[in-house]
Amino acid sequence: MAQTDETSTAIPDAPAQPRRRRRARRILLVGGGGVLVLALAAGGWAYWAYRHLEGNLGTVDIDRALGTDRPAPLPDGAQDILVLGSDSRDGENGDLAGGDTGGTARSDTTMVVHIPQGRAAATVVSIPRDTMVSRPACTTLEGRQLPAANRVMFNSIYTSGGPACVVKTVESMTGLRMNHYVEIDFSGFERLVDAMGGVQVTMDKPITDPYSGLQLPAGTSTLDGKQALAFVRTRHGIGDGSDLGRIGLQQKFLLAVLSQLQREGTLSNPTKAYGVADAATKALTTDQELGSLTSLLTFAQSLKGLQPERMKTVMLPVVEDRIDHNRVVADEAKAAALWQSLRDNHPVPGASPNTSPTAAPSAGAHASASAAAHK
Repeated sequence: MAQTDETSTAIPDAPAQPRRRRRARRILLVGGGGVLVLALAAGGWAYWAYRHLEGNLGTVDIDRALGTDRPAPLPDGAQDILVLGSDSRDGENGDLAGGDTGGTARSDTTMVVHIPQGRAAATVVSIPRDTMVSRPACTTLEGRQLPAANRVMFNSIYTSGGPACVVKTVESMTGLRMNHYVEIDFSGFERLVDAMGGVQVTMDKPITDPYSGLQLPAGTSTLDGKQALAFVRTRHGIGDGSDLGRIGLQQKFLLAVLSQLQREGTLSNPTKAYGVADAATKALTTDQELGSLTSLLTFAQSLKGLQPERMKTVMLPVVEDRIDHNRVVADEAKAAALWQSLRDNHPVPGASPNTSPTAAPSAGAHASASAAAHK
């Protein structure tokens, strides 16, 4: 099929929002099983709680839209999950857009989570939203056909084609089949952090972001939901203001959240545990295979041996786009080596536990997120 060129500013009409039959959940892949188990084990109201949480879940039929032309599943049982953070950039989230407001839904954060057989380790690969990519021909959830296109800014694919086209593009980029899809709504993310009682981060340097209003001193701070959302989205408060510096903060915050959820006693209070589970199930949307509480619990239980210290974080290797210096493109040789390592279940080049080695240097040194719970 002939390819067309798209710019990052010429975006087709936004797709309809995923069907909220029930809004899906599982606290960023790991730790959610413990949240739900604790919440449901609290006594005679377990059945009501189960039905309520089940009613929060929501799904999108990714597999139907993707069809059969996809990478084969890895033969050794490894799993790859595409995690997307998205919002409409209006209303309460619009104030936190870091100066980038548009009024249309976009994916603001994208991570490929690779979990080898045994589920005792994981690699998280962040894809910068400003990466220029080739989008393959794809079908939206509504059945609309989009032709292949060159030079598409990665985060605009969600706007033009929805979740299915994002998955199709990532599978084309990586050669990996995405076994599951998890989408995090930023408004729900804010409520989830508040339900947890906040998350602590420790800064080497202060952050001041005039666009979001985020101001954090050097040292340790406990972030509430609004501050946490600004923290993972800030670009102007760190480094050179690009998306690359922000990715380091996002990965560190993810590890802090997971550590906090797994910390003994963090969710020992049934009321707090249920509040976290309720916020979590309202925050996420998944593929249909994960779209029931039973399926989510089963999947989460398979990850119970995965500890945050065994999660490796890395960013897709990129270089400056020669056409538009405000954009980046994948470093083809290094990116190919990265994806091949995941396909072969070999160590990722340059990655180390709890670090973001390929992020901008200023990001890695700027902040470190601790796992301490807010008390």
